[in-house]
Amino acid sequence: MAEKRYKIETLCPQCGCSAVSHLNTEEIRERYGDVPNVEMECNECVIKYTTDMKEACPEWDKECKMNQ
Repeated sequence: MAEKRYKIETLCPQCGCSAVSHLNTEEIRERYGDVPNVEMECNECVIKYTTDMKEACPEWDKECKMNQ
């Protein structure tokens, strides 16, 4: 059985480019941890921005129970 993967999708607030990642549980914890906000970097305009994990990946937010 394949390991569950989560879709993390964000939009750059400056240029509007989208970023999509498909990560498993270990990859998310390693890259972002269990925090409500994640730091992202746009590949187009290279701006760093913060986004809410619950908006970027509502399914992950619900499963890791960050809101409890």
